[in-house]
Amino acid sequence: MGSGFSTYRPKAIYLDIDGRIQKVVFSKYCSSSDIMDLVCIATEKEELFQSVLTQVAEQFSRAFKINELKTEVTNHLAMLEKRFELEGLKAVEIEKCKSDIKKMREEMTSRNNRTTCPCKYSFLDNNRKLMPQRDVPAYPKHVIITISFSISLQMLSCLEHMYHDLGLVKDFNINPITLKRWLLCIHDNYRNNPFHNFRHCFCVTQMMYCMISLCFLQEKFSQMDILVLMTAAICHDLDHPGYNNTYQINARTELAIRYNDISPLENHHCAVAFQIISQPECNIFSNVTTEDFKKIRQGIITLILATDMARHAEILDSFKEKMENFDYTNEEHMIYLKMILIKCCDISNEVRPMEVAEPWVDCLLEEYFMQSDREKSEGLPVAPFMDRDKVTKPTAQIGFIKFVLIPMFETVTKLFPMVEELMLQPLWESKNRYEELKKIDDAEKKVKHNNALLMTHKYLIIFLDHILKNL
Repeated sequence: MGSGFSTYRPKAIYLDIDGRIQKVVFSKYCSSSDIMDLVCIATEKEELFQSVLTQVAEQFSRAFKINELKTEVTNHLAMLEKRFELEGLKAVEIEKCKSDIKKMREEMTSRNNRTTCPCKYSFLDNNRKLMPQRDVPAYPKHVIITISFSISLQMLSCLEHMYHDLGLVKDFNINPITLKRWLLCIHDNYRNNPFHNFRHCFCVTQMMYCMISLCFLQEKFSQMDILVLMTAAICHDLDHPGYNNTYQINARTELAIRYNDISPLENHHCAVAFQIISQPECNIFSNVTTEDFKKIRQGIITLILATDMARHAEILDSFKEKMENFDYTNEEHMIYLKMILIKCCDISNEVRPMEVAEPWVDCLLEEYFMQSDREKSEGLPVAPFMDRDKVTKPTAQIGFIKFVLIPMFETVTKLFPMVEELMLQPLWESKNRYEELKKIDDAEKKVKHNNALLMTHKYLIIFLDHILKNL
């Protein structure tokens, strides 16, 4: 809260030195030694300094309204304690009240013990990015229907709701405050890339939540598997730099060297995820057994590593083999199903309505073009589908939908028929729409090409006519 004043006015004290009044003016930036020097100059005799300390203390108290401030703090403290005792606040509000009360008690104690002016401030080190950087907010508890480009607090609220709704908070004894802090820390460790950002994290997790509900996955999987699916979806692109594995490997980046060119980004996402979990205030798994934590950790790592598109064909082919005789009691079959589920969610934007899906294509192309521009400037190979001079939105999407998305969702539909109407059908419609757009683009290009040829012929005829006239 502000003081209510738009500008700061210097303070002054008046000293009675042997019957004459001396005025000492100082600002809030003065140190205690500065003020001592000013007083000594005013008294002209350093030995008189101690004799005027009582006057200084009294005028300081009046100048800075110390007594009024102590009364205000005491009254606010009493109000908070009464509210805390009588109103039966929710858990997060109680924690906030406790924090406020503690801070005020500490402030009052420090004021009582202080002998010099607090002229310098010490700041906490905010460079440790993994630490939660704000208090836990009481963000609104309502579900967002339109998920495209919602504000961060609404997305955080939805993610929190999903964990409660799926019974994960109750079944794994997750502290609600820890869940909030973990989600905030996750949010802070996604970069502001055009595509691989916290909104993408939210969309992937929301799609996983949708598939759990739509396909009745809680009847097929254990609650630990559900926890792994949701947590892997949230963490799957943590600290993504905006440049893919191909760039990391070709540019010989630190990540590529660290992980020996093997899924450097996905390995990094896993590492950041468990660095966050290693902080006690963000450890949502603090109440599970050591053995269960090992299983959860291995499950999350397996799923995040499966999001590397370089492994797409390998994972899908293996899953198709198991689909011939799929067994829900077979652990290997279930692991591959979870891998396919997170892959579906990771690249599911085209399943959504056109008005939601299409802006994501623009975001992805923007990130691709940023990478290809950098690759050109550094003399690295450039993938054609990322080159702004070669790719268009329709050409980028048609092949991806036709050869990646549809085959994968068709395979999932064989196991969960309910997916066809809500997810597979929109993919067919999206492919048809982009094919129509491509036809329009091709027709426009053909017209431009024909116009260019026509103009060339026209100028050629004029040129030949000019030559003939001059023969």
